[in-house]
Amino acid sequence: MNAVTEGISVEREIAIAASPETVWELLTDPDEATRWMGMHATFDLRPGGQYRVEVIPGNTASGEFVEIDPPRRLVYTWGWEAGTSMSVPAGSTTVEFDLVASGDGTLLHFRHSDLPNTEAAESHGHGWDHYFERLATVAAGGDPGTDPWIAGPMA
Repeated sequence: MNAVTEGISVEREIAIAASPETVWELLTDPDEATRWMGMHATFDLRPGGQYRVEVIPGNTASGEFVEIDPPRRLVYTWGWEAGTSMSVPAGSTTVEFDLVASGDGTLLHFRHSDLPNTEAAESHGHGWDHYFERLATVAAGGDPGTDPWIAGPMA
């Protein structure tokens, strides 16, 4: 399902050829997370702990962890630190991942809510689509290669 929904949220459902435990590590271990999204990451994986990822040069997402239920559910606040060109302030939105075992893999239910407008939802949806493709590749044991968005303007 690829939809921008009312309440200005982005929702996705992705089948991933890896166990929920593997997907969980890719979402919560900073070194693993940067294999599929971002250049640098710092996580304090506890409720109230900091979530921070330098996604591309000059654009750092940050927030705090809200709910941590390994390997089933992860919730954190999200937004862009001051000085970026993005219109979503740090910690102003909510990102939710629900991981459900499905055969030999995982069904990832994703929701990014509280986005300020349709333009922000479309932009973030485009970004999540890009990174979820990379996540699925890494989770299945592949190498997504260098993220082209790190080297130049986002396409």
